Amino acid sequence: MTDKHMQMGHMKEGVHHFPVRVYYEDTDAQGIVYHANYLRYAERARTEFLRLIGVPHQDLVVQHDAGFSVRQLTIHYAAPARIDDALVVQTVLQSARGAVMALRQTIHHCAASLASCPPLVAIDLTLACLNQHGRPTRLPRVLLDALDHSHARP
Repeated sequence: MTDKHMQMGHMKEGVHHFPVRVYYEDTDAQGIVYHANYLRYAERARTEFLRLIGVPHQDLVVQHDAGFSVRQLTIHYAAPARIDDALVVQTVLQSARGAVMALRQTIHHCAASLASCPPLVAIDLTLACLNQHGRPTRLPRVLLDALDHSHARP
């Protein structure tokens, strides 16, 4: 795997895996990851997921007049991460239809054996696809095709 692909993460059985390292700047006074930073990790993972399947955000905006806005988000914190921890953000597409994409993202502590490692954080979110005027617009065909090709689409 090249450095470029390591930065984007990788796909395995329709699930995007994105590595994240916890830095000092990510932690609070108690030395644990500040709660809002998990949302940053998830955002980075979604961005790299799109880049990995060949449809970066900038292409969606420039070529298809489409961008994403979080419509709904639920987050469950189960356990903290700490400085220097190696985490993995898993992104699973739940559905993609019309102007809406639903995803589940989980953040895990154990990179080697995710199957036996319960998530530290679980995020369920719905993204609305909007045009430059803030109006809902259908998910671009190029995105739907890329999701199908990557086996990410259920």
